[in-house]
Amino acid sequence: MDSRSTPARLTETATVKLSRPFLLLITALYILAGLFFRDPWKTDDVVGLATMMSALADSSGAALLAPQIGVLAHAQDGPLVTWVGALAIWLFAPLFELFISAPDSLIIASRLPNLLWFGMMVASVWYGSYLLGRRPEPQPLKLPFGGEPGVKDYGRMIADAALLLILATVGIVWRMHETSEVPAIIAFQALAFYAVARTIDRPLSGAITLGVALGAAFLTRGWIGALPIILAAVFAFHPRGALWPRRNWLLLSAAIAVAIGLAWWLPLKAQAPYWAQSWWLWNSQSFGLPQPAVILSLLRDLPWFLWPTWPFALLALWNWRSWIAAPHIWVPLMFMAWPLITMLFLADVFEPEYALMAVPAAILAAFSFPTLRRGVINSIDWFAIMCFSLTAATVWLGWFALQTGWPAQLHHNITRLIHGYDIYVSWLAVSIALVGTLAWAALVRWRIYNRPAALLRGTVLSAGGLITTWLLLVTLWMPVLDYARSYRGVSAELAQELDKHGQDKTCLRALGLGTGQRASLLVFNNINFSYDSQCRLVLQQTTQRALREGRVGFSDSAEVLWQGGRAADRDEVFRLLRIKR
Repeated sequence: MDSRSTPARLTETATVKLSRPFLLLITALYILAGLFFRDPWKTDDVVGLATMMSALADSSGAALLAPQIGVLAHAQDGPLVTWVGALAIWLFAPLFELFISAPDSLIIASRLPNLLWFGMMVASVWYGSYLLGRRPEPQPLKLPFGGEPGVKDYGRMIADAALLLILATVGIVWRMHETSEVPAIIAFQALAFYAVARTIDRPLSGAITLGVALGAAFLTRGWIGALPIILAAVFAFHPRGALWPRRNWLLLSAAIAVAIGLAWWLPLKAQAPYWAQSWWLWNSQSFGLPQPAVILSLLRDLPWFLWPTWPFALLALWNWRSWIAAPHIWVPLMFMAWPLITMLFLADVFEPEYALMAVPAAILAAFSFPTLRRGVINSIDWFAIMCFSLTAATVWLGWFALQTGWPAQLHHNITRLIHGYDIYVSWLAVSIALVGTLAWAALVRWRIYNRPAALLRGTVLSAGGLITTWLLLVTLWMPVLDYARSYRGVSAELAQELDKHGQDKTCLRALGLGTGQRASLLVFNNINFSYDSQCRLVLQQTTQRALREGRVGFSDSAEVLWQGGRAADRDEVFRLLRIKR
């Protein structure tokens, strides 16, 4: 290929290496902040933990093969996250129980796999981007008197940029910290991307890794999560690209992926045919013809979810348009395009589906930076400084208003949303937040006074700013968020009320109870439900409006034993009823 036509213009001084300790520090801060010492929230977060607990409680092992929430079949995703989480709870919860309560030990142990998923994601993004970045196609223009970066240094710069950009992606920061299938499916997509990049020079190891990644993706989110990754991996082999001579290795990958899928599906169909049928219906009926509402939701939500990487991903496609078939553009493009195409044919899309666009968008965006002018790079720096300084100041201002009552209008707006919350100060959390704020100020000072020539300064500021904002949220506001989104209090009240009813409490039915609420009651107080129509106790979930309008049922045939709900949610109501014989 003609190196004179490359859009990359870069000097050696602009590819200053980021230190390994710095990268390890910011990745550790990213995943550890907000992962532990909080309640699971509805829906996906607490549902994931409930399936793990149900799998451990089922002595027959059926709930490991077919995930469920207590006695309720959860035939939507795959069993892999349940397996790994149950194993973590079984291994580590007894150790944590020596220091904290049993429910809290389960919660902490269930989040240990997030470290695995996160580590898999960042390692795959970095090494996959490095493999593509050191290839001849993306190398920058050779300068007349030398001074361009070396191949390895350039590849490392691209890999560092991709890693920082995925850390700076707004939409996945919360999702990477929840006990659900989302962190795992992101990790396996990143692993599949790395495997495709590895196949160019080491086809055997790349093909094996790709097969494992595709099979694991299927066991994580079924066809909804695995199909876009499978299509991306297949179409990554462009006829004019460097991968095309390796296309026969896809047969090995396919054989491994099918073997992994069948190792679960065949025993499942034999032992739990109803669950398998429900799972198949859920996956197949989730697909359909494109709907205007879905398209509008994508146009509305995706730009926010993928901020700040998507503009730079589009710039990379434009600036490298003459090199579209080169692996460094075509491979991440396929991993970004097929999730988007798949979402157009889904009946309902939201963040778990959006998440599959985060990794490839960050990788594509990394390849745009060597093509940008100096003025654009400087604009990124200042935008990151202004944006994240403003968000950090806003978090501090809201917390100050909550604690002091000033500004009065802001205090009123916040307390109206958390009615009944007992305001207090955690000085440990405030100290951590202050340290994080000072670290952000030091980073800003480094940019202003040192004026570094490194091309990655904007990505360092973006990643550092998002991590600072996230750290402030999970320290200053975590008690408020727990109060607003956790069902621990409601579950404790219901458990106390059930204890008053002796033998009857062992037979409890649910009426209108949501999946997240059902999972929360199981997690916090091991409250399970039955399908036996003879059960006299019924837990009903309804709304204040339905109560006022008399649309709650059992008006004459049941006695209301207890009524409650979260103070932060003034519409949701739970009623414990006893059916009259």
